[in-house]
Amino acid sequence: MRALTTKPGQAGSLRVETVADPQPAAGELLVEGIAVGVCGTDKEIAAGQYGKAPPSRDRLILGHESLGRVLQAPDGTGFGIGDLVVGVVRRPDPVPCPACAHGEFDMCRNGRYTERGIKGIDGYGSEVWCVETDYAVTLNRELADVGVLMEPTTVVAKAWEQVHSIGRRSWFEPERVLVTGAGPIGLLAALLGVQQGLDVHVLDLVTDGPKPALVESLGATYHHDPADDVADRLQPDIVIEATGASRVVFDVMCSTAHYGIVCLTGVSPSGRRLDVDAGGLNRELVLENDVVVGSVNANLRHYRQAAEALATADRGWLEQMISRRVPLHRAEDAFDTRDDDVKVVITLDGSA
Repeated sequence: MRALTTKPGQAGSLRVETVADPQPAAGELLVEGIAVGVCGTDKEIAAGQYGKAPPSRDRLILGHESLGRVLQAPDGTGFGIGDLVVGVVRRPDPVPCPACAHGEFDMCRNGRYTERGIKGIDGYGSEVWCVETDYAVTLNRELADVGVLMEPTTVVAKAWEQVHSIGRRSWFEPERVLVTGAGPIGLLAALLGVQQGLDVHVLDLVTDGPKPALVESLGATYHHDPADDVADRLQPDIVIEATGASRVVFDVMCSTAHYGIVCLTGVSPSGRRLDVDAGGLNRELVLENDVVVGSVNANLRHYRQAAEALATADRGWLEQMISRRVPLHRAEDAFDTRDDDVKVVITLDGSA
């Protein structure tokens, strides 16, 4: 079969190659790959900045935003041939740490977890793949064209869960949310905010292209003014930060409503310095009971939440989020960023 592979740590090593067909072990599904999404993590791995190959190998099959169709399933597992499935990304560490032992492997405390297509385990970027039944989640079959959005939706499902968990420390009835960044994570965060009946505002730099229209068609409000100006005007109860831009992060932290919650989902590059009034920021966080929390990855609970969110979303809107579909034999094209890209996916089943 064909698979998209790279050599972690070596830029320019991305290629489509023929690899051995997978053989499902006991308790595993055999799955026909439909598509994988491409995100910033994939691009970092392809650029040699991140990633780890499986033990005794120097190449890694990429792809953690999966979508496939079951070809073979063990009896009595609840999975059937033809089921639409997504594979979970992270696996708990072998020790395990207390969080992993309780199924909260997204919160692993010792860092010994592994991740499909990222750290120590091959990903889902192949024509056929296997996955343990305990780490596979079914999707409504009507989502075959958009189900590849499942994994990024799990990320924001967890972020929203974190926000509400923090909010429950006291009385909490949020009304207004600001989402910074209108990439896939930001747009999906806005979708879940709208589904909760909140007044959703999205901030991004661009003034044209698909992003403003996608925000507006959700019933949310699009902004492109400086982050501090927008946040000062809105005084949001909740901020979902999805840019990782250091200046934006600090601007929104300083401009929430009292008892505001900022959830950081974007990863900032290191080595960049800002002049920040640390004392003023500390004063505001303390005196207003504000909270800033980081959130990454997802566990099985969040996958199920994401499946429900996608099933109830407008299918046409989800389809518009996928700006390009690139066939596997041209997979490298998916790693070239274009101005009008939102979500780029690689098709694995021969479709374009």
